Amino acid sequence: MNKLEKPLIRSTFRIQLGKRFYTFGRHIKWYFYPNYFAKTFANQHLAYQVFSHHSILLRQLNKVDMQLQYNKIDNLKIAITKLNQLVIKPDETFSFWYLVGNTTQAKGYKKGMILQNGEVMSGYGGGLCQLSNLLYWMVLHTPLTVVERHRHSYDVFPDVNRSIPFGCGATISYNYIDFQFKNETKQSFQLLLWLSEKDLHGEICSDAHFQYKYEVIESNHLIKPEYWGTYSRHNQIIRRTYNKETNQLINEEMVAENHALLKYNPMLEASNASS
Repeated sequence: MNKLEKPLIRSTFRIQLGKRFYTFGRHIKWYFYPNYFAKTFANQHLAYQVFSHHSILLRQLNKVDMQLQYNKIDNLKIAITKLNQLVIKPDETFSFWYLVGNTTQAKGYKKGMILQNGEVMSGYGGGLCQLSNLLYWMVLHTPLTVVERHRHSYDVFPDVNRSIPFGCGATISYNYIDFQFKNETKQSFQLLLWLSEKDLHGEICSDAHFQYKYEVIESNHLIKPEYWGTYSRHNQIIRRTYNKETNQLINEEMVAENHALLKYNPMLEASNASS
């Protein structure tokens, strides 16, 4: 752990070529293995709540136009219609982009905030990472198995009222950077998603009572200077499984290890926070 190489600067041509290659490969899999992915929706909600969470919609971010945040809300409204009430049956896999599709202007998506190589930019469908982050955090509190998850190589904004550990997000970019999880249990699960005035809400339900509960924490958190003149941040995400009835610890496992370069000076931010 705590090993991070100096980032490579690739040409625009190399980046675009790589995107096209992986995007094409994703479309091939979608075409030849359609039964692999969950795509059934049910108006009737499954009976047992497994986990729920919510995240605030509007945050004042340093030097970021708030209009991008308002546009994000409109983008989320469209995207959740593609995911809400989805049922993931045994042996099926959830794929964010398989269901949501390309976030084009023609579909009503607006320009929201996106991050590219640690820089804030705007793009159609921007802001949907808030939805994939919510999904990832909820899935970590269920027996569902994450099979594809990515996170940003940069930590762009300092912690402000962070409610969950650093590195518990899942970044997405159509369609080569996806978020996927598989149902390897014998029961079905359902996603419920909605917006309130201030928050994005999510809930995962099941058709059977589940005897376990989960706790997700971070371990070995570290911020350190790198030899080329910046800071890096590292941690491990640990999941503990408990028996619901007895509260007995059943299992403890590392589910993710995160490494990111900071786009801010943590010493200055700590000083500002204490002043």
